[in-house]
Amino acid sequence: MTEPREDGMPDGLTGPERDLWRAFRVGRTCDLTEGVAERDDPFGAQEWGEERSVRAEVVALLLLSGPEARSGRVAALKLRGARITGVLDLAGGTIGPYVELQGCRFDGEVVVPEARFGTLRMVECALPRLEAARLHTEGDLHLPRCRVRWGIRLTDAQIGTDLLINQIQVWPDRRGRAIAADGMVVAQDLQAELIETYGELSLRGAQIGVSLSLRGSVLRGAQGRRALNAPQLTVERSLYLNAAWVYEGTGTSEVAGGSTATPPYGLTPARGTRRKPVEFHGGVRLDDGRFGDAVDLKHARFLLDGARREEVSLRRIVTPELRFNGERPEEGRVVLNGARIVTLIDLWSSWPGPGGLAMGGFVYENLVPYERFPLSLRLEWVAAATPEYAPEPYERLATVLRNSGEDADAREVLLAKQRRRRETLPLAGKLWGYLQDWTVAYGYRPGRAALWMAVLWAAGTVAFSRYRPVPLKADEAPEWNGTLYALDLLLPVINLGQDGYWRLEGAWQWVAAVLILLGWILATTVAAGATRLLSRG
Repeated sequence: MTEPREDGMPDGLTGPERDLWRAFRVGRTCDLTEGVAERDDPFGAQEWGEERSVRAEVVALLLLSGPEARSGRVAALKLRGARITGVLDLAGGTIGPYVELQGCRFDGEVVVPEARFGTLRMVECALPRLEAARLHTEGDLHLPRCRVRWGIRLTDAQIGTDLLINQIQVWPDRRGRAIAADGMVVAQDLQAELIETYGELSLRGAQIGVSLSLRGSVLRGAQGRRALNAPQLTVERSLYLNAAWVYEGTGTSEVAGGSTATPPYGLTPARGTRRKPVEFHGGVRLDDGRFGDAVDLKHARFLLDGARREEVSLRRIVTPELRFNGERPEEGRVVLNGARIVTLIDLWSSWPGPGGLAMGGFVYENLVPYERFPLSLRLEWVAAATPEYAPEPYERLATVLRNSGEDADAREVLLAKQRRRRETLPLAGKLWGYLQDWTVAYGYRPGRAALWMAVLWAAGTVAFSRYRPVPLKADEAPEWNGTLYALDLLLPVINLGQDGYWRLEGAWQWVAAVLILLGWILATTVAAGATRLLSRG
């Protein structure tokens, strides 16, 4: 290009470049499409010639030092259906005009690190790579339906309002990352619905001002990386890792009704739509995340490789609500160690089996089963998380059930804990444990203890009805009553006026001693159970 003419347009511009220059000054869209879908497809095999080509240096000139707008108009760069040749390098620049590129092809990378934009929209564009570390936008960054061959870098970017990348397709860079957005800050929503990545989506330490949605997306790890790597992620509202409702258009999945959001409860999805679950082909890491409202995993599908020890890692996350009602992982593990949840909404069929679940230090306050989740299955859930005996998960479950008024269920949980503990004891401890279980259920079924007391009382009554002991003091002893004497031996502390007045001899001394010992054990069990019931009342 040579020096600009008086109207501000440089010499040496091609026809499409002159059209773009003029359109820029009045904020009009420069449309280079041909009106034929096959020829205008930015992802198709059709070659675009000089008649649709614009040099990247011309685009950069317009954005960084373009002409003033015509009187009464607002300058903006709006370009549709163009092939942009060369590398678009705006690194460190301040771009004032509104930028919107639709259906364009880029021959080279888009390089905008540390650049400042108002709003940047690239819709349905094909580009080799987007390098945008420390990018700053006052408004939105939109990249919907784009295809990026060698990854996107948004490390430490600052997005003033929304980041929209719905239905984007991204392949990995040389390090196996499709989207690297560590430390990124988005003031409002991050919408990444129905996206497809063929490398890691990395959001380490990212901060989202409202919600983050990955509904219906397919994330694939590459080169030993995770599908989603987002430790220390902060989302002020909700993280949606659930399904989207879509309909089949012209061979591709499209958003139903213009939105991928799952219909509100009680509403029926639109006719002709289908549910598309989010899929993770590789590990998911959300360790130490903070989520203000909820983490929603409804219908999520985790395809983990057990040989690589891949995990859905939710270590130490903090959120008021966790909705764990996706599909059960066939391999790998779900790890909730140290997580703190107020309400756990879950589905029995969503949890992995033994060895596939870890819950050490997992704290939750309420349980809301999505479907029927009986106590027997809840105990299997705890057992699956404790291949080796650990009391903490049982005690946490018992506490939650007791606080919900389910005292009988809480006792069953604690009984199951004692039975698991018994298996870790030596032979003598196991035998004593079986005896306690069979007789009084470790004290968690006080009715059984009362029944045993009744049986022993009846047996003592029959035995002592056939024996009349010698009184210690003939003038002070009451009339012998075998029934009251047996009960007096069984009931500790209480004196019914028989014990202490008679001298037993021979084997009868042993009978009395056994009744006294068993009476203390059984009465203590009954009293403990009654105390629990009264305290709940």
